[in-house]
Amino acid sequence: MKESALQTKIVKRLKEHGWFVTKLISTSTPGICDLMAIRRGTVIMLEVKTDTGVVSELQQYMIDKINAMGIFARVVRDVSDVDVFCYKLQ
Repeated sequence: MKESALQTKIVKRLKEHGWFVTKLISTSTPGICDLMAIRRGTVIMLEVKTDTGVVSELQQYMIDKINAMGIFARVVRDVSDVDVFCYKLQ
């Protein structure tokens, strides 16, 4: 499955869980996660990768930096990951 198709499915699943989701395109921050989702005052940042997709050093640095600021940031490789994250963040 292409990353874009996986991303579409993940966005759909997040919306089913009640999240407002936006794709971060062409930002001024290199390495920023693909998706930002907000629900009930909680913000999560998700980097979407296929099973074979590689997280760059810059992307991992940004994920670590975002987590250090108290925002939940993760790499998502499957739609089922979203169910786990959404359950933990209720």
